[in-house]
Amino acid sequence: MINKNDLNDYFFAGIKFKKNLKIGVEHEKFVLHKDSFLPSTYDETNGIRDILERLSNKGWIQSYDDNQKTIVALTKGKESITLEPGGQIELSGAPLDNIHETCEETTKHLTELKKLGEEFNFILLGMGVEPNLKLDDFPWMPKQRYQIMKKYMKQVGTLGHHMMKRTCTNQVNIDYSSEEDMVNKLRLMLNLEAIATAIFSNSPFDQGKISKFKSLRSHFWHHTDSDRTGLLPFVFEKDFNFEKYTDYALDVPMYFIKRDHKYIDMTNYKFKDFFDGKCTDINHEVTLKDWEDHLTTLFPQARLKQYLEIRSMDACNWDLICSQPAFWIGILYNDEILDKAKEITEDWTEEDRLYLNKIVPEEGLKTNFKERKLIDYAQEFFELSKKGLNKRNRLSKNGEFDESIHMKELENNLDKGLSPGDYLINNFNTSWKQSIKPIYKELIF
Repeated sequence: MINKNDLNDYFFAGIKFKKNLKIGVEHEKFVLHKDSFLPSTYDETNGIRDILERLSNKGWIQSYDDNQKTIVALTKGKESITLEPGGQIELSGAPLDNIHETCEETTKHLTELKKLGEEFNFILLGMGVEPNLKLDDFPWMPKQRYQIMKKYMKQVGTLGHHMMKRTCTNQVNIDYSSEEDMVNKLRLMLNLEAIATAIFSNSPFDQGKISKFKSLRSHFWHHTDSDRTGLLPFVFEKDFNFEKYTDYALDVPMYFIKRDHKYIDMTNYKFKDFFDGKCTDINHEVTLKDWEDHLTTLFPQARLKQYLEIRSMDACNWDLICSQPAFWIGILYNDEILDKAKEITEDWTEEDRLYLNKIVPEEGLKTNFKERKLIDYAQEFFELSKKGLNKRNRLSKNGEFDESIHMKELENNLDKGLSPGDYLINNFNTSWKQSIKPIYKELIF
C-alpha cells in the first residue's frame, strides 16, 4: 500500500542533474482526406488504424487499448505516437539534449507521415483548431478512456467535446534540477503562458469564418472543466512545493483507473477519496501507476509530472514548430536569463494572470497590459530567449549555428507584430478572397 510520501517522492524522482536537463516536445496534427478535407476515421481503408499498422512495419511497436485487439499507440525507443479523441496524431518525442535534435526528430516524424499520406491520400494540418469542420464531422477514436471523458465532460463544461476533437496543441516538456528550480520554472511558465498563447495563436477560424478569437482553442479550454484547468494560483504562495502540488492533485476528480486492460469509471470520486479508501464500491488498492495516470488527466496551463509541461500553445506548421520549444528553452535553461525574466514578472499578480488568460485568446498580441501592448512584452521575452540560446551555445552538427537559428520565422513575425493567426486573418481578407480553402494547400506539412 502506498502512502502520501510515495506520491510526493514521485515528483522528487524527476529531479535531474543540472548539466543533464533534457527537452521534450509533443505535437499534434489533424489527419484529413486530401480530397474532401474530412478527418480520417479509425476503421476505414487507409484510415487511422491502417496508418498505425503501416508505421509498425517501419520499426514502431504497437500498443493496445485492450487485450491485443485495438491498436491505439506506437513506441520506438523513447518516442511514442498516440491518438487524440478526434483522430489527431500526436508525437511524444524522446528527452533530447538540444533544439537541433528536437527539430530533427520532428522533421523525421512529419516526413515519415507525409510520405505515407501520399500513398494513403491524406494531408497533415498543424493548427490550433481545424478551420472548417463542425464538431460532428469528427469521429471518436476507440479508446476506453475517451468514452469516460466524453460522458463526464458534458457534466462539467460546455466546450469539452470541442477541445477534445477539434483542437491541436504543441507542448514543451522542461526538466527541473531541484524542488526550488521546479518552483521557479513553474511560476515563470504560468506568468508567461498567455504571452506564448499570443505569440503562437493559430486558430482564428470557426467553421470557415473568422471568429472573434485569435486562439479559439484557448477559448474552448476556458469552458472545458474548471476543476482541472486554469492557472494554479497556489503555485505563487510562499510555501509552494511538491507536497502542495500533491494536495492539489489529490483534490481533483478522477477519470479512471485501469485494471486487466479495462478502464474503470472513477468520475464520482476525487483521488483523495480513492487514496483514503472511501470508494466503497471499488475493490482495488491504489498504485503508483494510478497516481501517474491521474496526473496526466490534470489540464492546467502548465503542469507538473516528473518534468514540467507548458500546454498553452496552439499547434503550428513548419515555420514555427521548432521555435516553440526554442522560445521556452532560451528562457528557462539559463540561470541569468531566467532571473531576468523573473525580475520582469515579479510584481505580476493573480489578477494580472487571470486578465491575460481571459483577454489574450481574443485580442492576442494587441492586448493592453500594464500601459503597454503585449507585443512589447513578447519582443522583450523573445530577445531574452535568444540571448539564453546564444549563451547555451549548443551548435548544429555543422558547427555553424546555435539554437536561436530555429527562431528566425518567429523573429520575423514579432518584428511585424503578428502572430500566425494574424497572418491567417490577413490572407483570408485579401488574397484568399474570404475562403479558408487555401489553407489545405499552402499550410499543410
